[in-house]
Amino acid sequence: MVIKFNYKAINQNGELIIGTKESENEFSLSKELKSEKLSLISAEPVSKFGLKSVNEYLKSFGRISEHDKIIMYRNLGAMINAGLPLTRALAVMQRQAKNKKLKSILEIINDKVKKGSSLSDALGTFPKIFTSLMISMIKAGEESGNLVQSLKVTAEQMEKNYLLKKKVKGAMIYPAVIIGAMILIGFFMLIYVVPTLTSTFAELNIELPASTKFIIALSDFFQNNLIVVIILIFLIFTLFSFILKTKDGKKYFHLFLIKSPLISPLVKEINSARTTRTLSALLGAGVPFTRSLEITREVIQNVYYKKVIEKAEKNIQMGLPISKVFSENDDLFPAFVGEMMAVGEETGEMGNMLLEVADFYESEVDQKTKNISTIIEPVLMVLVGVVVGFFAISMIGPMYSLVEGI
Repeated sequence: MVIKFNYKAINQNGELIIGTKESENEFSLSKELKSEKLSLISAEPVSKFGLKSVNEYLKSFGRISEHDKIIMYRNLGAMINAGLPLTRALAVMQRQAKNKKLKSILEIINDKVKKGSSLSDALGTFPKIFTSLMISMIKAGEESGNLVQSLKVTAEQMEKNYLLKKKVKGAMIYPAVIIGAMILIGFFMLIYVVPTLTSTFAELNIELPASTKFIIALSDFFQNNLIVVIILIFLIFTLFSFILKTKDGKKYFHLFLIKSPLISPLVKEINSARTTRTLSALLGAGVPFTRSLEITREVIQNVYYKKVIEKAEKNIQMGLPISKVFSENDDLFPAFVGEMMAVGEETGEMGNMLLEVADFYESEVDQKTKNISTIIEPVLMVLVGVVVGFFAISMIGPMYSLVEGI
């Protein structure tokens, strides 16, 4: 089946070419354009109705996972270290890639490298996939003639960040599943179980306690306004998501995370680990200090931590020590971070000091996430017990009272 594509490509002079061409799929289109000395950037199928086919529409949602990129950097470094030329290593990576999107991107990157482009510049063509952090580290490796080491450090840096995120998300999955299940079961009970008991109470004509009346009223409301409730829940989630994307919304949400007594220590240690790990990796790769701070600011998500790093950038531009900035903001960064930075500035071993700080706080986060999982389990059990007990006493209690009175 031949599909008509609207495509964007780059010619040998680096100029953007926009056109329309028929081909069987994106891969055959890429090969055809390659024969015309064009490198495909993107292609959108055009059907008779102006819509994508179902298959192509689903493919547009494809993504390249962090794990895929870690494997790519690690294997690429290993092959270059074994003596393979960069272009051949990229070709091998392309053949091995199971992710179709990654396979297509590797083909374009290899084409660019063959035409004389550096690996960092080729990766920079896809800023949404390859971050400025990774590109800068690889560029520093190319400039220093140690690309293999840069690829190794890049893979390690990504893996550390990946594992850190995974640990935090893993600690949150269990309570999220339990609370979600409780809410679904609660809806089911209110809509299907409570009405049956309500009709029984009406037939027996007995006086009901306030808790029972509350549950019956809640059940009646959900039954009579189920669609309204679903729409309302959807609107609340949509509104909350929209607010979080706004500048003020992010600001207040990040402030809540920092000030919340339950999660504040974990938030501070996560951001401290990420900041020091990123700075250490960039400085170790030979990236200039100002550029390292700039990239670190892009990596950090919390707006308050971004401001501290931005202030550190200004300090270093004025020739002032950056450790002072971190020490002055001990409400965000623990005092240990500022002290170790000061030692790094005095000894000229800033990269190593930051690496030690990152290792320390990553181990702290690891321990805390394990503790959260241990503590939260009995708390959730108590919560489930309270909810089930309240429902049992409210709905079954009146029936026992009636039986006792007979």
